[in-house]
Amino acid sequence: MCQHQPPCPPADATDREAARAAAHQPAQGWTLLCNGVLLFEDTGELLPDGRIVEPHRPFSNVTRAAA
Repeated sequence: MCQHQPPCPPADATDREAARAAAHQPAQGWTLLCNGVLLFEDTGELLPDGRIVEPHRPFSNVTRAAA
């Protein structure tokens, strides 16, 4: 899918979010990466094979302090 040199990480790589944006819809909260990953504003992902990656935002300092 990716035509960049060097190519972007594939959708099954751990660094898949480093791929370049192919389409971006900030009003709808999503970005399509050139490796086929649909990245959502809440950090969730939809992979090209249909698998879902749950949102994985880092904890804020406030959350850590309360825990």
